[in-house]
Amino acid sequence: MPIFINEDLLQFHLQGKDFSYLFHVMENEQLEHLYYGKKVTHRESFSHLIVRPNEDIGNATFPFEGNGRFSLEAIKQEFPSYGTSDYREPAIQLWHENGSRISDFRFKSFTVQKGKPGLEGLPASYVEHDDEATTLTIILEDSEQKATLELFYTVFENQNGLARSSRLTNHGQTHIEINRLLSSSVDFPTKEYTMLQLDGAWIRERHLHKRELQHGVQSIDSKRGTSSSQHNPFMALAKKGANEFSGEVYGFSLVYSGNFLAGVEVDHFETARAYIGLNPFDFRWQLKANESFQAPEALLVYSDQGYNGMSQSYHHLFQKHMARGKWRDRERPVLINNWEATYFNFNEEKLLNIADVAAEVGIELFVLDDGWFLNRNDDTTSLGDWFEDKKKLKSGLEGLAKQVNDRGLKFGLWFEPEMISKESLLYKKHPEWVMKHKGSNHSHGRNQYILDLTQEEVRLCILNRLREILSSANIEYVKWDMNRNMTEIGSGFLDNRQQGEVAHRYMLGLYEMLEQLTQEFPDVLFESCASGGNRFDPGMLFYMPQAWTSDNTDAIERLNIQYGTSYAYPTSMMGAHVSSVPNHQTGRVTSLSTRFHVSMFGAFGYELDATNFTEEEKEEVSMQIAFFKEHRQLLQFGTFFRLKSPFESNDTAWMVVSKDKKKAIVAFYRKQAVPNPSFVTIELAGLEPDFLYRNHNNGSTFCGDELMHIGLQVPSFFTGTGINEHTQLVGDYQSRVWVLEALDWGKKE
Repeated sequence: MPIFINEDLLQFHLQGKDFSYLFHVMENEQLEHLYYGKKVTHRESFSHLIVRPNEDIGNATFPFEGNGRFSLEAIKQEFPSYGTSDYREPAIQLWHENGSRISDFRFKSFTVQKGKPGLEGLPASYVEHDDEATTLTIILEDSEQKATLELFYTVFENQNGLARSSRLTNHGQTHIEINRLLSSSVDFPTKEYTMLQLDGAWIRERHLHKRELQHGVQSIDSKRGTSSSQHNPFMALAKKGANEFSGEVYGFSLVYSGNFLAGVEVDHFETARAYIGLNPFDFRWQLKANESFQAPEALLVYSDQGYNGMSQSYHHLFQKHMARGKWRDRERPVLINNWEATYFNFNEEKLLNIADVAAEVGIELFVLDDGWFLNRNDDTTSLGDWFEDKKKLKSGLEGLAKQVNDRGLKFGLWFEPEMISKESLLYKKHPEWVMKHKGSNHSHGRNQYILDLTQEEVRLCILNRLREILSSANIEYVKWDMNRNMTEIGSGFLDNRQQGEVAHRYMLGLYEMLEQLTQEFPDVLFESCASGGNRFDPGMLFYMPQAWTSDNTDAIERLNIQYGTSYAYPTSMMGAHVSSVPNHQTGRVTSLSTRFHVSMFGAFGYELDATNFTEEEKEEVSMQIAFFKEHRQLLQFGTFFRLKSPFESNDTAWMVVSKDKKKAIVAFYRKQAVPNPSFVTIELAGLEPDFLYRNHNNGSTFCGDELMHIGLQVPSFFTGTGINEHTQLVGDYQSRVWVLEALDWGKKE
């Protein structure tokens, strides 16, 4: 059992593959956090871990009269509340109709069950068999305010993941206003950690940033109505000295696609409180009598094998316990998308010409992007009017899909169902469906507005139209886009007291739609896209097994984006395409091989006008696709290791290893040419030390321990002298890929 309980002492020990998580019920009947870290042996009592000062705490406040040694601000808490002698960031803050803002949730009971229950209306991790996980539920009660708080903890068998969430229920007769209800809070005994976060902007998403913890609050968040390109709903804390392969690292990831908050507060005792959950900014939820509010799930991961260990735990959890359906474990088709090839300027003939070349070189899926519906010739009109434009598509979607299928390709289609243009039939009929606070000026973004998904009528209208389209033609892939952040957040369908609920109700409405649609069309491969990486999060992964990683298709910038993304997300989730040069986002010119070497680590495809290929390029692309298909399973589902960081040097390297360690693919990239360069070796990871590996590139053999401890030699770079037939790696933006395979699956002699 991964959960041990010392019932007489009310001590709870959650034990994963490599970690232990300990807390107990204090003398005031609240919960005290005792330990989270390297796995320890269970024992009948952990009371020796309870630390109290030997004398009164100076300048503090105390719940018990005459007891100056017990103050909540000097105690590591499990789910801290506001107002009872702890001045740090709370996990819960409520406002009652009698004016009280004080919560006093005390231990009432607990339950343990095999398996993992889902969360009503929200995406959450899951197990397919009950013996894969065990769930502990702690029930706390505030008897004065007549409310219960449930804390859920799920430990995955033989994994390093811990799922946490909270649910508040109002048993009284008056409203409770929720100002804050986080998913997880963990108090660490020291501030000696490095905080890692993934930040950026549109076309510069999920760049890696690290900072040493300082006194006070350091946090990341989103107030945009999406999880955002600016800050991903993920952070990690690493103990001093931790690196990619060693040291203790704690990961925090929120399974949610809207406004979030993640942060750490370091107090005057130099302890650190890490927390993650719904953003309390602009959030006010009116919890009526006998109603419950469920907070999103947080996935915590512990690693004693550095950042790579943390990442690999997240990759497994997201691949096997978050993504669902037919496409979860299935290799993703090689696609071509027409967006950067044509933008809005296309007709059926042009699309079929691209499809002809795509079929010739071995592409498997043709995706028609924005511009296929009525009067959509630029980004100013027609969102909401999902009717095929027969001027562009003379055969309609059904006819076009059939012709694409006749060429041996699957057919896919782009939508942006959450949006509406003022220049549209839908807006003329239902202007009140726009999400907007009444009476205020309404900002626009990309000339579009957001539909009010808090309303069932709006959701049903969108769903019915999508159902009709997906049933009208053989559409096997959907790219679901969302290109606008929320402003003037409000709903004309909710009363004044509920306006602080709009952003979250929107997400609940979206999740409801996605659940219905993906269940009704289980064979369709859905890909999430929100201006690229604006909603790249585990919440969307629950419905769509892959996401468009960024609108930036430049190979060199993608090194940063994909490297940073890999800290939390697996390659199977990352949409990555080869595009034309000069690149449309940066103007950079890189070789076709380098573009392929970057994008092959993911849900791979092309985003360019294939009709412009030269014969030499056709041949090269055909070889790329053949290589990718041969190794697709490993590239998309292998164990991923980061070896050299683009954020720390001119070079980048990473690799994937098969589960049985018998096969690996290694990639190396150099951004800028270096005059008279030194020799470079890459120390590999994840191999079997006793296996003898053959390098497919030149037939040479290496022992696994040699490759990991001595390294793999990168071919010599151009030294600045004469170029001859042996010269390799000349100029900027160079790359190399190696395939390593164990000989006869045997061991070295």
